[in-house]
Amino acid sequence: MSHVPPTGAERSHRAVLPLAAAFAALEGYDLACYGVTVPSLLADRSLGADKAAAGTVGALVAVGMLVGAAVCAATIRRYGSRRLLIAGSTLFSVAMLVCAAAPTFALFGAARLVVGVGLGIVLPTVTAYVADLSAPGRRARNVGLMMSGYAAGALLAPLLGAAILGGASWHWIYVIGGVPAIVLVPLAIRLLPESPVHTADGAAERGALLGLRPLLAPGVRAATLLFWVVSFCGLLLVFGISTWLPTIMQAAGYSLGSSLLQTAAMWVGAGLGMVAGGRVADRIGIKPVVTVAFLAGAAALVVMSLRPPLVLLFALMFVAGLGFIGSQVLTNAFIVSHYPAELRGRAIGWALSVGRLGAITGPLLGAAILSSGLGVAWNFYLFAVPGLLGAALAAAVPAIAVHRDARGGHAVPDDGSRRPEAIA
Repeated sequence: MSHVPPTGAERSHRAVLPLAAAFAALEGYDLACYGVTVPSLLADRSLGADKAAAGTVGALVAVGMLVGAAVCAATIRRYGSRRLLIAGSTLFSVAMLVCAAAPTFALFGAARLVVGVGLGIVLPTVTAYVADLSAPGRRARNVGLMMSGYAAGALLAPLLGAAILGGASWHWIYVIGGVPAIVLVPLAIRLLPESPVHTADGAAERGALLGLRPLLAPGVRAATLLFWVVSFCGLLLVFGISTWLPTIMQAAGYSLGSSLLQTAAMWVGAGLGMVAGGRVADRIGIKPVVTVAFLAGAAALVVMSLRPPLVLLFALMFVAGLGFIGSQVLTNAFIVSHYPAELRGRAIGWALSVGRLGAITGPLLGAAILSSGLGVAWNFYLFAVPGLLGAALAAAVPAIAVHRDARGGHAVPDDGSRRPEAIA
């Protein structure tokens, strides 16, 4: 049989998951790279940073993400996910390079704020985009596969840190983070199709209150509010632990190299948890998967507080990554699977925007504990609490009974029929 070359449309849809995973890797790398470089930033006397300032800067990127996610929620139906994805990643790339060149910690912090705005646009946009192009029975799997790029980017940061920070400047970590978007953006412009949801319903919306009104309508409100609090808990854990884990483990008596490798083990667990969790969720339902993931992470942190042997500690780091970071990613998949297509982009955008308040709280909480003189174990205890709360609230999310689309009529269920070419 003769080989038939793929058409342009087929090539575009084959490129969706790899490119989406690469965009997700930008946030994963950025999330981990700040925590990896905090010890080096504190040691760089030319910057004049202390632990309190480092905690504040860790929160600033989350403030930017809050703004960026709100921008996504308010504009994704109007401008389309493809345009927002390109704009957000471009902004991120430029700001990362400014971080690398910043001569003062104040300018570094300002650049981190802009990095957050770019990433705040990218993550909900790329999540909704993949969900829009996925067949309903494979939506959680595809989001999990896409977010494995997030884990791969986050894993790269501690490995680079362990290789570079012993003899080179922390600046290179941010240079490396800013370069990939220079390649990704032209590829996205060339290869990525527009979301069919935007193609069909991209007209400007009136009276939707920046996309909030339909999310807070009767029959939708309870699920929306619960998702907001679950995202708050999940992002508090992701940002709090990612920002301070290497420093916490150093305070517990481990070397910088060992602490960074422990962080890498956490991100390996996160990546495997995202992929496996997405596949299991498509079979048994995503709610129990999210609930169990939060519980597993909380249990791992409690055992870690007992200072177990090193081999067991690495295993617990693996479980903690699968639990806390995997649970937040699977929460995103839960959201985009729970809402119909007309509400999906706005739902994930606003959940991540409100959830970024947790991302602001996490680094500040870690800084407060480390500066308070309390024992290192308190870091583990206090971060376990939102894990338990996230599990309980995820289990309580109700089905959506009634909702209205932007035009005021009842939206039809999303059965995948509106997508001419769903990704497999």
